[in-house]
Amino acid sequence: MTERTHETAAAAAIASAARTLQVEYDGLGQLKSALAQGMAEPFGRAVVTLANAKGRVVVTGIGKSAHVGNKIAATMASTGTPAFFVHATEASHGDLGMVTADDAVIALSWSGETVELGNIITYSRRFRVPLIAITSKATSALGSQADVVLELPKAKEACPHGLAPTTSTTMQLALGDALAVALLEAKGFSAHDFKIFHPGGKLGASLKYVRDLMHQGDAMPLVAADMLMADALLIMTRKTFGCVGVVDAGGRLGGMITDGDLRRHMSGGLLQMRAGDIMTRKPDTLTPVTLASAALEHFNSRKRTQMFVVDDGLPVGILHVHDLLRAGVA
Repeated sequence: MTERTHETAAAAAIASAARTLQVEYDGLGQLKSALAQGMAEPFGRAVVTLANAKGRVVVTGIGKSAHVGNKIAATMASTGTPAFFVHATEASHGDLGMVTADDAVIALSWSGETVELGNIITYSRRFRVPLIAITSKATSALGSQADVVLELPKAKEACPHGLAPTTSTTMQLALGDALAVALLEAKGFSAHDFKIFHPGGKLGASLKYVRDLMHQGDAMPLVAADMLMADALLIMTRKTFGCVGVVDAGGRLGGMITDGDLRRHMSGGLLQMRAGDIMTRKPDTLTPVTLASAALEHFNSRKRTQMFVVDDGLPVGILHVHDLLRAGVA
C-alpha cells in the first residue's frame, strides 16, 4: 500500500467512524426525547417495580441483547441492586430455576419476537414475576405480555446496511444505565457503599479511606508551639514529610510549618524563633473517613503535597500526595 493509498484509507476510516458516532448520537437523542414524553410514565413504574423487588433483578436476552443484558446486570449489581444475567436459551434448559417469585425480570429484544424468550416470558406470567420489556415494539409478543414496556424509538442503525445491531444496542445499554442510576439514587447508594463492591483496582484504591493510607504514631512530625526552630528543623528533616505540625498543650493541631514558611522567615534569627511564631494557623486538614479520591481532589485544589489527618482537633495521622499515587489513586 502506497503512502497516498494509506492516507486515503485512513481518511475514509475516520469519516466512517464519524458517521457511526453521529448516527448513534442521534439515536441517543431520540431516546432522550422518548423518555421525556411517552416513556416517562413506564420508566417511573419500572424503577419502582425494580426497587420493590424483594429478590433480585434477572436480566435476560439473546444475541447482542444478551451481551448488553450482561453489562446491565453487572452495573446494577455493583451499584446496590442485586442482579444477574440468565441467557434466554439456557433458561429453557434448567436456568429458570434461578428465577423466584420475589425477583423481577428485565427482558431485552429489539423486535420483541425473539422465540427463545418464550419460556421465560411464560414462566414469569405463571409465577407472577414482574416482567419489564425493553423493545422497539410495544405490541410484540414480549411487549404484549410485559407488566411494563420501555419502547425504544426506531432509530437508524449505524450499520450502512441497516442490519448489524449498533444504534439499537447503544440505546439498550444507555437505557439500562439510566435504570441502574435511577435505582442507585432511589436507594441512596453512596460513594462509601461503592467500597464494599469495588475493593480492587483503581476504583478500589479511590474508595479507600484516608485512615487506610495515612502515617500514624511516631511517624507524624509534631512539635510543641514553644519549641525552638533549631530543634523543630531537626524533626522536620528526620521525618521527611517536608513539614511539621504544631500542637498546643492539649495536643490539638494549632498550625503547620512547611518549606514555604521557612523561606518566608529566612533570617539570621530563624533558629532562635519558636515554632508557634512562624507556623501557618488553621492549616488544611483531612478526616480519617475522607475517601482517597476526595483527598486527592483536596490536594490538587489547594495545591498541597501533605496534610495532617485530624479527628476532633487531634492529629491522628499525616498523608502525602505520594501515598495516594502509590496506592493507585490518580
